[in-house]
Amino acid sequence: MKVSEFDFVLPDELIARYPLHERGASRLLHVDGKAGSFGDRTFADLPALVRSGDLLVFNDTRVIPARLPGRKSTGGEIEVLVERVIGDHEVLAFVRASKSPKPGAVLRLADAFDAEMLGRDSTNDDLFHLRFDPTRTVLEWLEAYGAMPLPPYIDRAAEAADSERYQTVYARESGAVAAPTAGLHFDAAMLDRLRAAGVEIAWVTLHVGAGTFQPVRVEYTEDHTMHRERYTLPPATVVAVAACKARGGRVVAVGTTSLRALESAAVSGELRSGEGETELFITPGYRFRVVDRLLTNFHLPRSTLLMLVCALGGQDVLLRAYAHAVAQRYRFFSYGDAMLIERYDG
Repeated sequence: MKVSEFDFVLPDELIARYPLHERGASRLLHVDGKAGSFGDRTFADLPALVRSGDLLVFNDTRVIPARLPGRKSTGGEIEVLVERVIGDHEVLAFVRASKSPKPGAVLRLADAFDAEMLGRDSTNDDLFHLRFDPTRTVLEWLEAYGAMPLPPYIDRAAEAADSERYQTVYARESGAVAAPTAGLHFDAAMLDRLRAAGVEIAWVTLHVGAGTFQPVRVEYTEDHTMHRERYTLPPATVVAVAACKARGGRVVAVGTTSLRALESAAVSGELRSGEGETELFITPGYRFRVVDRLLTNFHLPRSTLLMLVCALGGQDVLLRAYAHAVAQRYRFFSYGDAMLIERYDG
């Protein structure tokens, strides 16, 4: 398929650069892929759109403050964005500099500690392998001196409030450098309302990488290579999914990251617990094995995530829904409004 089939015009003023005052105050566009229709709701309506016996699967990854300013030994300014923590003292990272530092170079980060450049990553030439000062762990250095890695389209520096708002209320497993943004709408009260309605809750962990924001630079979708992301699927979640299916409930992925973890763990045809890495690229024509419904935010034009939602809900109805969202002034992207998509198996 041509990537241009997933394009749309988005006015800049519809990009949400700040969150709403309350997590659950967003709008919700309910898209029924089976009926080919959509309707305007609010996120507060979510308990009315699920039923007892459904299963919501959340991604409990925690965003790390992965952005660090720095300088080369020559004095040139750099910026380091950690993509993946690969040990107590080592990371893979994007390094923005006028001239890329060479292996052996020492970088001064946040004017607080040093990191040694070990070289480029063998599997991704865009990433650099760095070793941080071993007197603290990587996560300790980041918690002390890093900034939240807001997406590039937010187009502002992270502020103090982002440390809390660019993080789900249930985040617990540190390792992501981008938030699983569908989860940002939930507060404790909404989780309690869903449980009271008889909805079950289960967990996956997928550490979202900065590659989620990388543009698709090819003309055809089949020529695109996805970035790798780590995930963990607990045995309890496999049991919960099986029980949900057996009682006739629906598996609702909260966010594209939860969906990709579930579908990646079922590529053999059977959902299996454990840890793994996924490069699963879901485009129209993909046959879903696990997920029945998806709660998600609105995604970038020509992005892999827009292709994913089109695969789930039907390309025609999703693109019409996006046009409706633009016309109705929905708020887009990480701090924006939400969609609930019913799977279309056409």
